[in-house]
Amino acid sequence: MFGMGKTNAKSCLRDINMYRYILHRLLLLIPTLLGILAITFAVIQFVPGGPVEQMVQQLTHGAVSGETANATAGNIMKNGNRISPEDLAALNALYGFDKPPLTRFADMVWRFARFDLGKSFFHHETVFELVKQKMPVSMSLGLWTFFLTYLICIPLGIAKAVRDGSRFDAVTGMVVLVGYTIPPFVLGLVLLVLFGGGSFFAWFPQGGLVGDDFDTLSWAGKIKDYLWHMALPITASVAGSLAVTTVLTKNVFLEEIRRQYVYTARAKGLPEKQILWKHVFRNAMIPLITGFPAAFIGAFFTGSLLIETLFSLDGLGLLSYEAVMKRDYPVVMGTLYVFTLMGLLAKLVSDISYSWIDPRIHFGGQK
Repeated sequence: MFGMGKTNAKSCLRDINMYRYILHRLLLLIPTLLGILAITFAVIQFVPGGPVEQMVQQLTHGAVSGETANATAGNIMKNGNRISPEDLAALNALYGFDKPPLTRFADMVWRFARFDLGKSFFHHETVFELVKQKMPVSMSLGLWTFFLTYLICIPLGIAKAVRDGSRFDAVTGMVVLVGYTIPPFVLGLVLLVLFGGGSFFAWFPQGGLVGDDFDTLSWAGKIKDYLWHMALPITASVAGSLAVTTVLTKNVFLEEIRRQYVYTARAKGLPEKQILWKHVFRNAMIPLITGFPAAFIGAFFTGSLLIETLFSLDGLGLLSYEAVMKRDYPVVMGTLYVFTLMGLLAKLVSDISYSWIDPRIHFGGQK
């Protein structure tokens, strides 16, 4: 009875320390987010070529792009090729630059605290709507890359560790190294030329997430059409991600295989499979599994600009690039806020997962 009470007390203390650690980390998110937002705000607000300068240039040359900007700029009078001070003041008010920087930053933080990401300068939509529209494309690319990378790399890394120094290890290592040295964009271009109707075979479409007749297809036809369109971009994206995870898996398993407890288990006559999967696997997977949450969350939001551009995929990568080039500050800051928040939360989940996987790891100095 005394032993059970002592065990329960340790378990309760462990839970209290973990909750205290989580609360401490959540409180640290606030200054971290504020610091990242403040640095980015200062950089993008004071660099030349902002939205006002771009609009002035477009107005003086008679070409205004952007939906919201076009609708509002039509009310601004042009005097030949010169913008009057009143028109310039109207442009500053349009983009919110009629307020001091600290006031603009405080207003932005207050909106973000209410998860109001603002409205794009160049679209008739909010930043949240833009992200929601672009996310399925980046999710398709990111999630397939995430799952295929880990489903291939972990078994391959384990096999390479078990067969360290063999011909299999050498051949697979060379293949993985070749895939790592070729940039995904270059590999995607080669795949398009070879199999996308370039100069050789027309086995796959040249781009797009789905075909033009997607809505008319059956469920099986829609799945086939989707996989057919995503085959080349996923291959180009996965090839460059295999090397790091494969080598990491191999090295972690090799380190565990050479530990003393493995030799002790062999001396006791335990089968190699039992040693590998019951003892080595659990310890070796700790540094790999703890990276899953961050990689999984990142797969939802991270867009690959070059891959999306090459294969005509209108995702978050292309949205972020266009926002930076056009100085669409609400899109830049809004997406930065969401991505940073999700990344920090994913890092917290990764740290907590250490304790879930290995109970020997404690929080708050617990003994």
